[in-house]
Order: sequence, then C-alpha cells, then structure tokens
Amino acid sequence: MKALLKHTGIALALLVPLAAYSTFSHAETGMPTTNTNEDSMNITAPTSVDSVELNKYAGQWYEIARLPMYFQRNCASDVTATYNLNTDKAGKLNSVEVINQCRKQDGSMMKSEGLAKPANDTGSELKVTFLPSWLRWLPVGKADYWVLQLDKDYQSALVGTPDNKYLWVLSRKPTLSEAVFEDYKKTAKMQGYDINKLEVTTHTGTPKAIVE
Repeated sequence: MKALLKHTGIALALLVPLAAYSTFSHAETGMPTTNTNEDSMNITAPTSVDSVELNKYAGQWYEIARLPMYFQRNCASDVTATYNLNTDKAGKLNSVEVINQCRKQDGSMMKSEGLAKPANDTGSELKVTFLPSWLRWLPVGKADYWVLQLDKDYQSALVGTPDNKYLWVLSRKPTLSEAVFEDYKKTAKMQGYDINKLEVTTHTGTPKAIVE
C-alpha cells in the first residue's frame, strides 16, 4: 500500500506541470517568436516535413544540440534517443517506443521511457508522452514532436515543438558536419526558434560534436 501511495504521489506531481505544458503548448502552437531584426519579415511558423518513413527513422540517434526541456536539466553529456516501432500482427504501426538516455554530471546514466503515436498520416508529427504506462490514457502530458528537416538518407534531423520552445539537432553519429549544422540552424531560425540559446551536446570520447 505504501508503494502504491508513493507512485500515485509521484504521478500526481507530474500531472500538474504536464497539464499546464499541454495547455500552453497547444495555445501557442504556430506562433513564432517575435523578432525585430532585419530577418523578421521572413520568419514563419514551424512547419514539419511532408513525410517521414518511420521504419527508416527508427533506431538510435545522437543529440548534437538542443533547446532543452526541463527534464534534461540533469543531462551533462552522451544524450541519445532510440525509437523502436510497435506493430500489430499485420505489420501496421501502433506506436513508437521512445528511450532517452544521458550521462549525469556524476558520470552515472539516466534513462526515461516514453511512447509516441502519429498525430497525422505523414509520420512527421508525433504525440509523445513520458507518463507511467498506467496513466497514458489521460488526455494530458502529451507533447508535440515535429520533424522540421530531415536528411534524405535519414542520417541527421532537426526536430522541434511547434510552440518554438524546444529544439533538437540529431545525428546517427555523435558528430555532425559544420555545414549541415549551420543549415539546420538556418531552418530553425527562419521558423522562429531562438538559436542563440542552442546548447551543443558533449559525447564522451568525441572532442567535438560539430566537425569541419
């Protein structure tokens, strides 16, 4: 009984901020950040790519840079995201298992597991939840995950939330060329993201995440 009350308390503690996030993110969807410089006339709302083949998108990705969500505050390095497809007996996609991992400042690893479901038929827009499995039926705690730009060979990607708050540059390797990184930053800037706050991720054993 004590264990049940403990887990229930944790879940309720999570629900309040998640509910607030869900409400505000949907209210702000498509509203780009105000920009007063000379490029302001070119700023557009975040736009997902036309389509994503999720079977190609599945697998492990290394985080190269981020505008981080709150839960990443303890991630010091070695951030990865792994996506595994869940299909029915007929091979139809039901959902995507999400496994996020990172190394904390003390060297230990932390992991969070979530579930994503397509928000439309394109595969480029997903709804992701990290609530405990027994609470995922609730209508709160689901965040938007949009693929904003994608390499044709599925080797790198730009992902963000449509409220311009959060952004990730991903790569199949722990490094990304400077040219590709700059191209993704340009796309992000033109879609209203504050790239000045972009944090480059460190990967153990890799001198630089961004290479020439």
